[in-house]
Amino acid sequence: MTEGAGSAPIATTRSAVVFEAIRAEILGGLLKPGARLPFAKLVEKYDCSMGTLREALQRLAEIGLVESFAQQGFRVVRLSDEDLADLTEARIDIEVAALRHAVREGDIAWEGAAVASLHVLERTPRHDETSPDHLTEEWAVAHAAFHHALLSGCRNRRLLNVAAQFRDAAELYRRWSVPPSRDTARDPDEEHRAILKAAVDRDEELACRLLREHIEKAASHLE
Repeated sequence: MTEGAGSAPIATTRSAVVFEAIRAEILGGLLKPGARLPFAKLVEKYDCSMGTLREALQRLAEIGLVESFAQQGFRVVRLSDEDLADLTEARIDIEVAALRHAVREGDIAWEGAAVASLHVLERTPRHDETSPDHLTEEWAVAHAAFHHALLSGCRNRRLLNVAAQFRDAAELYRRWSVPPSRDTARDPDEEHRAILKAAVDRDEELACRLLREHIEKAASHLE
């Protein structure tokens, strides 16, 4: 049901629903980078008000998945090598800072959650049998869950929120990159295991160095 005038709490809740729906379509590859987001069609599609849609699109712009253009319209963010380089640098700065906090502040529950998430990741098929060059959707979800669990010992919510935003942006690049040949020079599973071991061993410097290298290698593979 479309919300009525004067129902700010309902509008805010509806905006969150629309935000998540559009975010899922962008990350799922249903909306292409650079694609325009026409207000009239989206209002009809999501059965919402113009104000609710604008609020959702502004939130998507804040996390870097959408950008505004002339005449106050919106489109899915465009991709470029230059932006990928900036994103990689920003991810390293933020995620390494969050991992430092996690190593220092994380408790036994954090360790257990991180170990469990790695267990799931390692047992989730990485490549699609029908399209071997592509990663499976299940693996992408498990991979994101592992990185979230790894950093979740950090008590700084703002750091975690920014880290999650940057991972969304990196996922967009992965979705739209030309599938590379399998890189036999690196083993992502072993990289994940090494990062986690250093983190739960409370070896802050080693864990941060390994995470930095992991992000750099992933970006190089996308390029």
